[in-house]
Amino acid sequence: MKISYNWLKQFISTDKNPNELSQILTDIGLEVEGVEEIQGIPGGLTGLVIGEVKTCQQHPNADRLRITTVDVGEASLLHIVCGAPNVAAGQKVVVATVGTTVYPLEGEPFKINKSKIRGEVSEGMICAEDEIGLGKSHEGIMVLPADAPVGSLAKDFFGVKDDYCFEIGLTPNRADAASHLGVARDVAAVLRQEVKLPDISSFKAGSGRLMPVTVDNTNACKRYSSLSISGVKVADSPEWLQEKLRAIGLRPINNIVDVTNYVLHELGQPLHAFDADKVAGSHIIVRNAKEGEAFVTLDEVERKLSSEDLMICDEEKPLCIAGVFGGLNSGVTGTTMNVFLESAYFDAVSIRKSSKRHNLKTDASFRFERGTDPDMTVYALKRAALLMVEVAGGEISSEISDIYPAPVKPFVFEVNPDNVRRLIGKNITDENIVDILQALQIQIASKDAGVLTVYVPPYKVDVTREVDITEEVLRIYGYNNIEMKQQIKASLNTSAKPDKEVIQNLVADTLIANGFNEILSNSLTKLAYADNEETVVKILNPLSSDLDVMRQNLLFSALEAVAYNQKRKNPDLKLFEFGKTYHMVDGVYEEEQQLSLTITGAQHTQQWNQPSQPVSFYDIKAAVDALVKRLNIRDLKTEDLESVHFSYGLQYVKGQKTLVKFGAISTKALKKADVNGMVYCAVFNWELLLKAIRKNKITYKEVAKFPAVRRDLSLLIDRQVTFDALKNIAERTERKLLKSVGVFDVYVGDKLPAGKKSYALSFELQDEEKTLTDKQIDSVIQKLILNFEKEVGAEIRKG
Repeated sequence: MKISYNWLKQFISTDKNPNELSQILTDIGLEVEGVEEIQGIPGGLTGLVIGEVKTCQQHPNADRLRITTVDVGEASLLHIVCGAPNVAAGQKVVVATVGTTVYPLEGEPFKINKSKIRGEVSEGMICAEDEIGLGKSHEGIMVLPADAPVGSLAKDFFGVKDDYCFEIGLTPNRADAASHLGVARDVAAVLRQEVKLPDISSFKAGSGRLMPVTVDNTNACKRYSSLSISGVKVADSPEWLQEKLRAIGLRPINNIVDVTNYVLHELGQPLHAFDADKVAGSHIIVRNAKEGEAFVTLDEVERKLSSEDLMICDEEKPLCIAGVFGGLNSGVTGTTMNVFLESAYFDAVSIRKSSKRHNLKTDASFRFERGTDPDMTVYALKRAALLMVEVAGGEISSEISDIYPAPVKPFVFEVNPDNVRRLIGKNITDENIVDILQALQIQIASKDAGVLTVYVPPYKVDVTREVDITEEVLRIYGYNNIEMKQQIKASLNTSAKPDKEVIQNLVADTLIANGFNEILSNSLTKLAYADNEETVVKILNPLSSDLDVMRQNLLFSALEAVAYNQKRKNPDLKLFEFGKTYHMVDGVYEEEQQLSLTITGAQHTQQWNQPSQPVSFYDIKAAVDALVKRLNIRDLKTEDLESVHFSYGLQYVKGQKTLVKFGAISTKALKKADVNGMVYCAVFNWELLLKAIRKNKITYKEVAKFPAVRRDLSLLIDRQVTFDALKNIAERTERKLLKSVGVFDVYVGDKLPAGKKSYALSFELQDEEKTLTDKQIDSVIQKLILNFEKEVGAEIRKG
């Protein structure tokens, strides 16, 4: 959800800058995911000043050019060559000084430099309105009123204000904050201010004929308010209205539709404007659709309706899917002269089902399906009607029709301040609790024996219990104001088996100590990321097409995090995540806990004495091996990895099950997630990992008193032979004296026979009871050579 900084300040008086306000919003549960600067005019008129033309003479080398001197409030006059036919001495003009970048309506921006034009020096540009984005005229330079102050900034003279747009990650329970008014209420509660509502005192109902309304389904349509406006002229909205909508990412359409969008985002109340002359029988009927009834929506798609769909109809046909989407043949167009304006309160469940059924997600349905304010319909109707008359002319030609058979009552329940304090963990006084609740417009009806009876306005759809009041108090009081104790007492787990939370913390600490950062991603994802569409778990009421299934792997969650960081110039990443994956096998839902590791970018920041190196497969292998060793998991078999998501890699197998898969992510998977460069991932089967730990016993051995000996062998082997295979042969050949096997050189090239490679292996030998003799060492090496030759056809390279 997007909120405009300037728009928000129309509701509250604050000198908080956008960054400060962003922090306040995040602290009270309206997490600001980003702040974008919005310029009302491209370039914001930066570098443009008001000047006065002091002299104007004919250019000696060009008939259509003039040489002027211009006062812009500096110590000396500027010499500017101007080609406008209307330039003259004594004029107040807009001047782009040297170094200014000018943003014309058409064409690319360009920078003003000091130059010579036909042999004469020019130190700036006197501007026409289309050259700086203030209008479309290019007949000549802009001539300002005589009282325009010389030297002042053009942006101040024209009242151009930059804006900031907050991108708020609104949680589903905060329907009350889905508007500028809703956000302002929370900020006002923190700052202990009154919210300034738009003035509608000038509203006067008309005396003309009121279009009758019949509501057949009062369960789905609990309140329906409406009025008529006659004699409007549909056209482009004024600049101030377009500017407000563009600031929050909306495209202006026309003055009538723009007003409905404006009020929706201002007050959180969706509205719908109908062309009154297209309403057959001049009668509005709110009813359920007929099963299979055809209806063409504004996007020109014919939809088959369900008998559960609530519709706004006339006497002949449906006009609109209530609270979701308008019809093609009833909306406002350029020829509309009379408007029927609707402001309703619909049942959230009914709207949510219709929105899901037809796969239609609109700003209106977003609010209706979460819950709107039943007390806002008439106020929003008056606000919108006044704005429409202001921007489109005409007059309010009817009384307000307000069908509200069963008014929605506030939520009334008791709150014990002691319980609030207990849950928050701090001794907040009764007075402070009451003050916060009243700042949130929650009324205190009575206080009996210390227990409060509260009246919660119905627009706070998620505040219906004592625990919800506790959350409201804590939000405004401030999570950061709850001190953490220096010591936290907890009972010790004396179980002989490793506790899964303890192991998870151990793994997390190990990874963090090695430069990894933990991520937490959504279990909902899109179908394109699925391993197997036949076993995918689909969401019955998805929020969007990008969140329509449960994830089957953690890879794409990590890749989305990589893509997010790459686009913000943070390419060097080491990430890990604990999370569940979901499958449906033979009609049975299955969950599996996994751990993923992801690395990409450079191994470390470039230093003057150490060049930066990109991460490789061996970096992810090292991280996997470090965890396996830290958890003392043994007896793992190494196999080549075959997976659609990996271009190459390995897997460690414990028994008959795969403990971990790791390798380089395939190009196809990277492209799906819009990721650049190489990415390496590892995915652990967490449940199997825990079982593997439980079966291990850790024992201590005294450090050997006798020295170890190293011997090296160079082997010529077939290319398909792996180091793991050689290591296993060595460990089977000598179980007592052989302590470790390593590879320190690999060569593959045209100097070797076809299909061959060279491995240089190191062997560490040690007897823990006595010093090794040359005879013992040679005996072990000979046995190793014999078995290498026998089992993999190795040739020993000498010299």
